[in-house]
Amino acid sequence: MKFRKTNTTAVAAAKASISTATAYRIEKDSRLPSQRKVPRERRRPDPLGKIFEAEIVPLLRAAPGIRPVAIFDEMIRRHPELGNGIRRTIERRIRMARRPWRGAGGHFPAGPRTRTHPL
Repeated sequence: MKFRKTNTTAVAAAKASISTATAYRIEKDSRLPSQRKVPRERRRPDPLGKIFEAEIVPLLRAAPGIRPVAIFDEMIRRHPELGNGIRRTIERRIRMARRPWRGAGGHFPAGPRTRTHPL
């Protein structure tokens, strides 16, 4: 903050159009937030780590329109140790895998996505 060289923190914050709390926080630690944060590691083992690429992706390639709940039911049938809490994780992973920009990153492409104008 160049205003801080000649003014108090409160005045410099007002001139810079930021809150005084933000000014004090910046003064305390001038690093950017991206430089301060350490990437958080996974807290527990990935429950789908072994089966997603081996079993779920081939199912999605074989039937691209299959619903995540159907895949969840099939995975529970094959792997009863997974439990019901994995449903939301499967839905999220399938949604991420179906995104077109993820196709080049090792995930399967969902097929051609074309937009047509409604008029």
